[in-house]
Amino acid sequence: MEILYLCFFAFLAGFIDSIVGGGGLIQTPAMLILLPQVPIASLLGTGKLAGISGTTAALLRYRRSVQIKWSNILPTAVAAFIFSFVGARTVSAIPTDMLRPVILVLLIGVAGYTFLRKDFGSFHAPRLSENKEKIYGVMVGLLIGFYDGFFGPGTGSFLIFIFIGLFGFNFLAASASAKVVNVATNLSALLYFAFTNQVLYQIGIPMAICNILGSTLGSRLAIQKGTGFIRVFFLIVVIAIIGKFAYDSFFKEFY
Repeated sequence: MEILYLCFFAFLAGFIDSIVGGGGLIQTPAMLILLPQVPIASLLGTGKLAGISGTTAALLRYRRSVQIKWSNILPTAVAAFIFSFVGARTVSAIPTDMLRPVILVLLIGVAGYTFLRKDFGSFHAPRLSENKEKIYGVMVGLLIGFYDGFFGPGTGSFLIFIFIGLFGFNFLAASASAKVVNVATNLSALLYFAFTNQVLYQIGIPMAICNILGSTLGSRLAIQKGTGFIRVFFLIVVIAIIGKFAYDSFFKEFY
Protein backbone atom coordinates (compact mmCIF):
# COMPACT_ATOMS: atom_id res chain seq x y z
CA MET A 1 0.00 0.00 0.00
CA GLU A 2 2.91 2.35 0.74
CA ILE A 3 4.01 2.28 -2.90
CA LEU A 4 0.63 3.69 -4.03
CA TYR A 5 0.93 6.61 -1.63
CA LEU A 6 4.54 7.19 -2.67
CA CYS A 7 3.54 7.22 -6.32
CA PHE A 8 0.80 9.77 -5.60
CA PHE A 9 3.24 12.09 -3.80
CA ALA A 10 5.81 11.58 -6.57
CA PHE A 11 3.20 12.65 -9.13
CA LEU A 12 2.33 15.73 -7.07
CA ALA A 13 6.00 16.59 -6.55
CA GLY A 14 6.70 16.28 -10.26
CA PHE A 15 3.75 18.52 -11.09
CA ILE A 16 4.87 21.31 -8.75
CA ASP A 17 8.57 20.96 -9.46
CA SER A 18 8.08 21.20 -13.23
CA ILE A 19 6.51 24.64 -12.84
CA VAL A 20 8.47 26.43 -10.10
CA GLY A 21 10.58 23.87 -8.23
CA GLY A 22 10.03 22.76 -4.63
CA GLY A 23 8.81 19.25 -5.38
CA GLY A 24 11.33 17.78 -2.97
CA LEU A 25 9.46 19.37 -0.08
CA ILE A 26 6.56 17.04 -0.88
CA GLN A 27 8.32 13.89 -2.00
CA THR A 28 11.06 13.66 0.64
CA PRO A 29 8.83 14.10 3.74
CA ALA A 30 6.37 11.58 2.28
CA MET A 31 9.18 9.02 1.93
CA LEU A 32 10.38 9.72 5.49
CA ILE A 33 6.88 9.10 6.85
CA LEU A 34 5.97 6.09 4.73
CA LEU A 35 9.38 4.37 4.83
CA PRO A 36 10.64 4.96 8.38
CA GLN A 37 12.73 1.78 8.36
CA VAL A 38 14.80 2.80 5.33
CA PRO A 39 18.13 4.62 5.94
CA ILE A 40 18.10 8.35 5.11
CA ALA A 41 20.79 8.01 2.43
CA SER A 42 18.76 5.35 0.60
CA LEU A 43 15.64 7.52 0.79
CA LEU A 44 17.52 10.48 -0.69
CA GLY A 45 19.07 8.33 -3.43
CA THR A 46 15.70 6.83 -4.35
CA GLY A 47 14.12 10.28 -4.35
CA LYS A 48 16.81 11.57 -6.68
CA LEU A 49 16.00 8.81 -9.17
CA ALA A 50 12.36 9.88 -9.22
CA GLY A 51 13.25 13.58 -9.23
CA ILE A 52 15.68 13.52 -12.14
CA SER A 53 13.22 11.50 -14.22
CA GLY A 54 10.50 14.10 -13.82
CA THR A 55 12.85 17.05 -14.26
CA THR A 56 14.19 15.56 -17.50
CA ALA A 57 10.65 15.03 -18.79
CA ALA A 58 9.77 18.65 -17.96
CA LEU A 59 12.93 19.89 -19.68
CA LEU A 60 12.09 17.98 -22.86
CA ARG A 61 8.61 19.46 -22.79
CA TYR A 62 9.90 23.02 -22.30
CA ARG A 63 12.52 22.54 -25.00
CA ARG A 64 9.82 22.13 -27.63
CA SER A 65 8.08 25.39 -26.74
CA VAL A 66 10.60 27.68 -25.03
CA GLN A 67 13.85 28.97 -26.49
CA ILE A 68 16.71 27.88 -24.22
CA LYS A 69 20.14 29.48 -24.73
CA TRP A 70 22.08 26.24 -24.52
CA SER A 71 25.47 27.84 -25.17
CA ASN A 72 25.07 29.92 -22.00
CA ILE A 73 23.07 27.54 -19.80
CA LEU A 74 25.25 24.45 -20.31
CA PRO A 75 28.34 25.99 -18.59
CA THR A 76 26.05 26.81 -15.65
CA ALA A 77 24.85 23.20 -15.60
CA VAL A 78 28.39 21.81 -15.73
CA ALA A 79 29.52 24.01 -12.84
CA ALA A 80 26.42 23.01 -10.87
CA PHE A 81 27.08 19.32 -11.59
CA ILE A 82 30.61 19.51 -10.21
CA PHE A 83 29.81 21.58 -7.16
CA SER A 84 26.70 19.57 -6.30
CA PHE A 85 29.04 16.64 -5.73
CA VAL A 86 31.36 18.87 -3.68
CA GLY A 87 28.40 20.00 -1.60
CA ALA A 88 27.28 16.42 -1.02
CA ARG A 89 30.75 15.50 0.23
CA THR A 90 30.76 18.51 2.57
CA VAL A 91 27.47 17.66 4.28
CA SER A 92 29.12 15.59 7.00
CA ALA A 93 31.60 18.34 7.89
CA ILE A 94 29.21 21.25 8.57
CA PRO A 95 25.84 21.10 10.42
CA THR A 96 23.09 21.98 7.96
CA ASP A 97 20.81 23.31 10.72
CA MET A 98 22.91 26.46 10.96
CA LEU A 99 21.84 27.33 7.41
CA ARG A 100 18.10 27.27 8.06
CA PRO A 101 17.71 30.82 9.49
CA VAL A 102 19.84 32.28 6.67
CA ILE A 103 17.87 30.50 3.94
CA LEU A 104 14.62 31.48 5.65
CA VAL A 105 15.55 35.19 5.48
CA LEU A 106 16.57 34.85 1.81
CA LEU A 107 13.28 33.15 0.93
CA ILE A 108 11.26 35.86 2.69
CA GLY A 109 13.20 38.43 0.66
CA VAL A 110 12.47 36.51 -2.56
CA ALA A 111 8.74 36.31 -1.80
CA GLY A 112 8.50 39.96 -0.75
CA TYR A 113 10.38 41.25 -3.80
CA THR A 114 8.35 39.11 -6.21
CA PHE A 115 5.06 40.20 -4.63
CA LEU A 116 5.87 43.93 -4.61
CA ARG A 117 7.33 43.98 -8.13
CA LYS A 118 4.18 43.24 -10.10
CA ASP A 119 6.06 43.19 -13.40
CA PHE A 120 8.82 40.89 -12.08
CA GLY A 121 9.31 38.11 -14.62
CA SER A 122 6.54 39.35 -16.91
CA PHE A 123 8.80 40.32 -19.80
CA HIS A 124 11.66 38.45 -21.39
CA ALA A 125 14.40 41.04 -21.82
CA PRO A 126 17.88 39.53 -21.28
CA ARG A 127 20.11 42.31 -19.96
CA LEU A 128 23.56 40.70 -20.07
CA SER A 129 25.96 40.28 -22.97
CA GLU A 130 26.81 36.77 -24.19
CA ASN A 131 30.12 36.68 -22.32
CA LYS A 132 28.65 38.07 -19.09
CA GLU A 133 25.80 35.56 -19.25
CA LYS A 134 28.31 32.72 -19.41
CA ILE A 135 30.52 34.11 -16.63
CA TYR A 136 27.62 34.89 -14.31
CA GLY A 137 26.04 31.58 -15.23
CA VAL A 138 29.11 29.64 -14.10
CA MET A 139 29.14 31.60 -10.83
CA VAL A 140 25.47 30.78 -10.30
CA GLY A 141 26.17 27.14 -11.11
CA LEU A 142 28.96 26.98 -8.52
CA LEU A 143 26.80 28.53 -5.81
CA ILE A 144 23.50 26.75 -6.53
CA GLY A 145 25.21 23.44 -7.28
CA PHE A 146 26.99 23.47 -3.94
CA TYR A 147 23.80 24.46 -2.14
CA ASP A 148 21.77 21.71 -3.81
CA GLY A 149 24.32 19.04 -2.96
CA PHE A 150 24.84 20.34 0.57
CA PHE A 151 21.28 21.24 1.60
CA GLY A 152 18.85 21.34 -1.32
CA PRO A 153 15.34 22.66 -0.45
CA GLY A 154 14.23 25.56 -2.61
CA THR A 155 16.98 25.11 -5.25
CA GLY A 156 14.58 25.37 -8.19
CA SER A 157 12.88 28.47 -6.77
CA PHE A 158 16.21 30.20 -6.13
CA LEU A 159 17.29 29.42 -9.71
CA ILE A 160 14.12 30.89 -11.18
CA PHE A 161 14.51 34.05 -9.08
CA ILE A 162 18.14 34.46 -10.18
CA PHE A 163 17.41 33.89 -13.85
CA ILE A 164 14.72 36.59 -13.70
CA GLY A 165 16.42 39.11 -11.41
CA LEU A 166 19.97 38.82 -12.73
CA PHE A 167 19.57 37.65 -16.32
CA GLY A 168 16.29 39.38 -17.20
CA PHE A 169 14.36 36.25 -18.22
CA ASN A 170 10.61 35.96 -17.85
CA PHE A 171 9.10 33.27 -15.61
CA LEU A 172 8.60 30.78 -18.44
CA ALA A 173 12.17 31.06 -19.78
CA ALA A 174 13.56 31.05 -16.23
CA SER A 175 11.65 27.90 -15.33
CA ALA A 176 12.85 26.14 -18.48
CA SER A 177 16.48 27.20 -17.90
CA ALA A 178 16.30 26.14 -14.25
CA LYS A 179 15.39 22.62 -15.38
CA VAL A 180 18.71 22.29 -17.24
CA VAL A 181 20.63 23.09 -14.05
CA ASN A 182 18.33 20.91 -11.93
CA VAL A 183 18.99 17.92 -14.16
CA ALA A 184 22.75 18.43 -13.72
CA THR A 185 22.62 18.71 -9.93
CA ASN A 186 20.24 15.76 -9.59
CA LEU A 187 22.42 13.64 -11.88
CA SER A 188 25.51 14.42 -9.82
CA ALA A 189 23.79 13.39 -6.59
CA LEU A 190 22.18 10.33 -8.18
CA LEU A 191 25.52 9.04 -9.47
CA TYR A 192 26.96 9.37 -5.97
CA PHE A 193 24.06 7.45 -4.41
CA ALA A 194 24.00 4.83 -7.17
CA PHE A 195 27.72 4.05 -6.93
CA THR A 196 27.38 3.67 -3.16
CA ASN A 197 24.37 1.31 -3.58
CA GLN A 198 21.91 3.67 -1.93
CA VAL A 199 19.10 3.61 -4.48
CA LEU A 200 16.05 1.36 -3.99
CA TYR A 201 15.12 0.74 -7.61
CA GLN A 202 12.00 -1.33 -6.82
CA ILE A 203 10.55 1.81 -5.22
CA GLY A 204 12.34 4.46 -7.25
CA ILE A 205 11.26 3.26 -10.69
CA PRO A 206 7.47 3.37 -10.03
CA MET A 207 7.95 6.75 -8.36
CA ALA A 208 9.96 7.94 -11.35
CA ILE A 209 7.16 7.00 -13.73
CA CYS A 210 4.63 8.94 -11.65
CA ASN A 211 7.01 11.88 -11.30
CA ILE A 212 7.34 11.97 -15.09
CA LEU A 213 3.55 12.00 -15.49
CA GLY A 214 3.23 14.88 -13.00
CA SER A 215 6.08 16.83 -14.60
CA THR A 216 4.65 16.40 -18.08
CA LEU A 217 1.26 17.68 -16.96
CA GLY A 218 2.77 20.57 -14.96
CA SER A 219 5.10 21.79 -17.71
CA ARG A 220 2.30 21.59 -20.28
CA LEU A 221 0.07 23.69 -18.02
CA ALA A 222 2.86 26.23 -17.43
CA ILE A 223 3.43 26.63 -21.16
CA GLN A 224 -0.30 27.03 -21.85
CA LYS A 225 -0.96 29.50 -19.01
CA GLY A 226 2.24 31.54 -19.36
CA THR A 227 4.23 33.78 -17.04
CA GLY A 228 1.29 35.18 -15.04
CA PHE A 229 0.25 31.72 -13.90
CA ILE A 230 3.83 30.73 -13.07
CA ARG A 231 4.33 33.93 -11.03
CA VAL A 232 1.32 33.16 -8.81
CA PHE A 233 2.36 29.52 -8.49
CA PHE A 234 5.90 30.62 -7.66
CA LEU A 235 4.68 32.84 -4.80
CA ILE A 236 2.49 30.05 -3.38
CA VAL A 237 5.35 27.53 -3.41
CA VAL A 238 7.90 29.96 -1.94
CA ILE A 239 5.48 30.86 0.88
CA ALA A 240 4.98 27.13 1.53
CA ILE A 241 8.75 26.64 1.66
CA ILE A 242 9.04 29.58 4.09
CA GLY A 243 6.44 27.93 6.32
CA LYS A 244 8.31 24.63 6.24
CA PHE A 245 11.64 26.31 7.05
CA ALA A 246 10.10 28.35 9.88
CA TYR A 247 8.57 25.23 11.40
CA ASP A 248 11.81 23.23 11.13
CA SER A 249 13.90 26.11 12.48
CA PHE A 250 11.84 27.35 15.39
CA PHE A 251 8.89 25.12 16.26
CA LYS A 252 9.72 21.49 15.46
CA GLU A 253 11.73 20.94 18.64
CA PHE A 254 8.67 21.75 20.79
CA TYR A 255 6.56 18.91 19.32
